[in-house]
Amino acid sequence: MNHLISEIFQSDMKRKINFGIGDTIKVHYRILESGKERVQIYEGIVIAMANKLNDKTVTVRRISYDVGVERIFPVYSPRVAKFELVRKGDVRRAKLFYLRKKSGKNARIKEMRGGQAIVQAEKKKEVENSKVGAAA
Repeated sequence: MNHLISEIFQSDMKRKINFGIGDTIKVHYRILESGKERVQIYEGIVIAMANKLNDKTVTVRRISYDVGVERIFPVYSPRVAKFELVRKGDVRRAKLFYLRKKSGKNARIKEMRGGQAIVQAEKKKEVENSKVGAAA
């Protein structure tokens, strides 16, 4: 029985994650308003990731009008259109909850050495994959 469940979960997990804790990402989230669907972008720092089989979630924190706002996004949700990597952060912890107490310049995270090159390579891969998908 567990084998069947794991096969179903494997079929659902098609989205690749190219980011980690401390990275700045844009989450393209589908919102349904008055019968119309639109995509809203939520940009922030990944402060936590929870890995439970196919219930993988990402906690993203951003500052909005001087107030810290955190949202938890399920990675394999159909509501999430895509995750876009903006910056690679250089952190040494698995959870960045200490950022809740910090504000202003103290809440910044250093960028990883060679981070921009990594981001550009990921964007190039994404463009190539979309071209291959369109050609097929």
